Amino acid sequence: MNILLTAAGSHGDVAPYTGLGARLRAAGHQVTLATHDSHAPLVRAAGLGFRSLPGDPGATPASGADRGAPGTPTTRRALMRRAATFVAHLGTGLADAVTPDTGLLLLSTTTAPLGWHVAEALDIPTVGAYLVPTAPTRAFSPVLSGGRRLGGRGNRAAGRLSLRVVDRLHTDAARALRTRLGLPPATPGTVRRRTETANWPVLHGFSELVVPRPTDWRPGLDITGYWWPHLAPDAQLPPAVEDFLAAGPPPVSIGFGSMAATDAERLSCVAVRALRRAGLRGLLLSGNAGLTAAASPADDVLTVPTPVPHALLFPRVAAAVHHCGAGTSAAALRAGIPSVPVPFTADQPFWAARLAALGAATAALPVTALTRAASPDDAVTRLAAALTEATTAPNLRTRARAAAHHLTTEDGPTTALNALTRLAP
Repeated sequence: MNILLTAAGSHGDVAPYTGLGARLRAAGHQVTLATHDSHAPLVRAAGLGFRSLPGDPGATPASGADRGAPGTPTTRRALMRRAATFVAHLGTGLADAVTPDTGLLLLSTTTAPLGWHVAEALDIPTVGAYLVPTAPTRAFSPVLSGGRRLGGRGNRAAGRLSLRVVDRLHTDAARALRTRLGLPPATPGTVRRRTETANWPVLHGFSELVVPRPTDWRPGLDITGYWWPHLAPDAQLPPAVEDFLAAGPPPVSIGFGSMAATDAERLSCVAVRALRRAGLRGLLLSGNAGLTAAASPADDVLTVPTPVPHALLFPRVAAAVHHCGAGTSAAALRAGIPSVPVPFTADQPFWAARLAALGAATAALPVTALTRAASPDDAVTRLAAALTEATTAPNLRTRARAAAHHLTTEDGPTTALNALTRLAP
């Protein structure tokens, strides 16, 4: 079957689809992943076909009130403005990526609201391939609610409201797309409710250990287990990292992936000082936050300027300080190491709460607690305390390892493959 996966966003929003795509390809399907140009090497390394999507968030400049305010938006209003710009760019190219010979279209959370219109125009069957839960439920509040607990009825009501917000966000892009495709007018909300009424199938690429399937979800919503990013058999850590790991006890990894910091110098300084106050060695994964450590005779902190696979690094560190993106949170659990969550925005507080509920993480330290503390020393004190807890509390290590053991029993890509075999025409 000719399968087209569509995914948009940062590295963490795309990388898991390389693992899913590689499994589908191994089963004999022709698999193409449509995403941003910056992810093309990742896609091709997994042996998948590549098609370009516009709207790369890493290349979209801030506009309006966001102009001149670098970094990842941490307020809801700024986040919505950034999302609106992202959707407008994405809508212009999604239709070009889907060809009439596509036998099955797999839509991510970010591409589904636009992909439904394209599939309607071309009469192509679709299945959702989501990395986060979006369906309203009494079990938890929406992933973008900041991890707040609203009670059963409140959680479900907030979930419905969250979907309506997404509908409004896509109004202009959907209208333009339907006009281009020659479709009759229909609002995003109308199209979404139509898919829900038909019990549109959605496969969720995370573990029920982390998010148990809510009992009030409609039929068609399934959880398969994680889709781990494709890793080449000969992949290795950089020699400098290998040398550092071999030179002393396991260090702590500190990195925030695709998140951009408003004050990289301050955040780096807080990280280095906290490591030293806790008496720990550290690896600073620069990422978009631009973390870096000045050279020191102590030689106890190493800056890693280029991305490294979490699957290779995390099993060899004592703990990980990270932003709690879905993929990074999963990688820490898979490695059996405690996490120190430093959520920035979006779904990150949700995953931070999930790690804490499993007993595999310290209490979350929002990034603003480190960058906007009354004084840098306050931030250093808080982070150093969390680092000490993460590396010395036996219960955190025990529960993280128990989670890792459970994840070895799951095979998310194969479960997804079996489900698609049942669902596809």
